[in-house]
Order: sequence, then structure tokens, then C-alpha cells
Amino acid sequence: MTSSEKPEPRCVIVMGVSGSGKTTVARTMAERWGDVFIESDDLHSAGNIKKMSAGIPLDDEDRLPWLRAVGERLRVEAAEDHGTVTSCSALKRAYREILREYAPSAFVVELDGPIDVIRKRVTSRHHAFISPSLLDSQFATLEPLESDERGVRVDVTLGVDEIVYLVEGAIAGR
Repeated sequence: MTSSEKPEPRCVIVMGVSGSGKTTVARTMAERWGDVFIESDDLHSAGNIKKMSAGIPLDDEDRLPWLRAVGERLRVEAAEDHGTVTSCSALKRAYREILREYAPSAFVVELDGPIDVIRKRVTSRHHAFISPSLLDSQFATLEPLESDERGVRVDVTLGVDEIVYLVEGAIAGR
């Protein structure tokens, strides 16, 4: 990169199953870094929300327009020179690839943890439309980050500050 070229704005996608802490971690990073926080759940269609509220898992056909809406939001923010940190389940590699069509340099943070820990979190909180009954289907759908994907897996049982520190180190290459 020459001195006249401007680096692309930072794009971090925090992924994982419901209850893994995506929103908390992504919001914390965005606030610390001065980036735009995007809650991908806010971009779901009314039909998707109705399905999930009824405990019915979304299929790929349901998810595609939603992922494209998230991707378009990432593209718009980057075009305005805004760094972003997005909370998005992005459970399958194919879903992450769709997001990378819009944000090729996206760095993905996978929040990973045991189902019993995450189930305890899900049952102890209220979510507008995610039913605890969807957790098993999310774990069945989950495709962990692969070694050729730009990103890092982080243990959800760590504290938020420690997770952010580890992510910052991974982004910096340390």
C-alpha cells in the first residue's frame, strides 16, 4: 500500500449461536474502538421474526435475504469510511462467504463454548424472538471457522475484557 492509499475501514463480525454473547462482545468492541455497532437481528424480516418466535428454525431460504441485508449494511458503512462491529450468527461458512461478498476483508470472531454453558445463559435471559428451543438446531447448523478463514475462535467462558483483548491481538497478528 502506498502512502496515498487509504486502508479499508475495519469490519469485524462476531458470530456464534444464540446466547454466546455476540451482542455484548460486539457492542463492547464497537464502543471501545469508536466503530459502528450493527445488530444483525434488527435486519430480520417480519416473517423470520415470526418463525423464530414460534420456535421454528430458519432455513437457508429464510436466511439469504437477511444475510444480504446485513452485507449491504456493511458495504454502506464501509463506503462512508466507518469501521463496523456486527453481531451476526453466521453459523455456516456459506453464510460468512455471503457476508464477505460485501466486506471481503471481514475479520470473524467465533464465540465458542459448551452447549450446557450457553443453554444456561439462554434460559436465564429474555430475547425478543429467539426461543431457547432453537439452540439445539443452531448447534447442529454451526460450522466452526476453518483455518483458511480470516478470524479467531474465542472461548465464551472468558470475560468480555479478555475476549476483546484476545480479538485485538488476533487482528494485530500477535
